[in-house]
Amino acid sequence: MQSDNKIKLVLENGLEFQGYSFGYQKSTDGEIVFNTAMVGYPESLTDPSYSGQILCITYPIIGNYGVPEDQLDSYGISKVFESGKIHVRGLVISCYSKNYSHWDSAKSLDKWLKENKIPGIYGVDTRHLTQVLRENGSMLGKIVPLSGGNKGKIADPNLENQVDIVSCKKPSVYGKGSKRVVLVDCGVKNNILRCLINRNVEVVRVPWNYDFNKIAWDGLFISNGPGNPQLCTEAVENLKVAMKGDKPIFGICMGNQLMARAAGAKTYKLKYGHRSHNQPVRLSGTDKCFITSQNHGFAVDDSTLGKDWEPLFVNMNDGTNEGIRHKKKPFFSAQFHPEATSGPTDTEFLFDQFINLL
Repeated sequence: MQSDNKIKLVLENGLEFQGYSFGYQKSTDGEIVFNTAMVGYPESLTDPSYSGQILCITYPIIGNYGVPEDQLDSYGISKVFESGKIHVRGLVISCYSKNYSHWDSAKSLDKWLKENKIPGIYGVDTRHLTQVLRENGSMLGKIVPLSGGNKGKIADPNLENQVDIVSCKKPSVYGKGSKRVVLVDCGVKNNILRCLINRNVEVVRVPWNYDFNKIAWDGLFISNGPGNPQLCTEAVENLKVAMKGDKPIFGICMGNQLMARAAGAKTYKLKYGHRSHNQPVRLSGTDKCFITSQNHGFAVDDSTLGKDWEPLFVNMNDGTNEGIRHKKKPFFSAQFHPEATSGPTDTEFLFDQFINLL
C-alpha cells in the first residue's frame, strides 16, 4: 500500500503540481516528458530510451493490472520487460490503482517502484501538465517534498551521454544461424533482440562505441537509445566506415538518427517529442500508412539529407522524419519501433526485409 504523504512536482519555470507519494520516497529530477499510451507501463518504465527522464503517463488509471514476475528465456532475455531495470527517474500519474487484478500480475506497481528505488507521484492533473509541456516543450523538473525549495539548477540530461549510461559494457552473443548480425547497443529493447534471434541469425551485441568494423558480419543493426545523438560521435564515425561498404544496415529510433548523422544530415530536438502507441506514419511516395509506437525526443532534418539518401517514412501528425534509406545501397532505418511491446506491430515486417538482405 502506498504512502499518502503529500509531495509536489516542480517545473523549471516554477509551476507546481501537488500530489501524493508512492513508490520509493526520495527526491529526483530530470527532463519531464509525457506518454499517451493506454497500456504498457511495465514495458515503458523499463525502456532504456527513458534514461534521464521523469515520465508523465496521460492515461488516467495506472497500476490496475499490477506488474508481472520477471521471467528469462533460454537466452537470458526477459520475457516481460524491455531491460533489466526501470530507467525513468520518476513517474507522474493521475490515479494510482491500489488494487490490481491480472492473471499474470505478481506485485503492485508501488512495490515494484520501491524495489527499483524510483519515486512516483499520483493525484496530479496530468491533462494540465501535458498541456503545459505541449505549449512550452519538454521541461526540466523535480519531484520533492512540499517543503522542498523551487530554487536550484537542474542538470539537463540531454547534455550527458545517456547512451553511454545504458549501453552494454562488453560484447555478448545470442542465437545461432548462418548469418551474423552485429547489434550496436545504444540502449536496445529486449524485444528487438528477440525479433532478430527469432529470425535465425547469430546476434553479436556490442557497446555503442565499439569498433564493429574490425570483426566479420553480414548485417549491421543500430538500436534505439536515449538522449542526444550529437553526443554519440564514436558510433557515427564507425558507421561512416561501414557505409563505405555494401553490407545491409538497419537502424531503429536512435539508430535512425545516428545513420542520418553518419550520412551527413543534421538532427534536432523536438518540442515535446513523440511518445505513444498511436503515431501514424506514411511510407514515402505511397498512400500506405501504419500505426506505430514511438519514444524519442530528437528527429532527423530531412532537408539536410545528401543526394544519395531519401526519407523512408513521414509522420502524419507533424510531417517530421520517420526513417531514411539509401537510394542504391541496402541501408535503411525507422524512427518508430517496429518491434513494439505492448504494440502495435504493424511494421514488424521491416525485420524480415533486413534479414532478407543478408
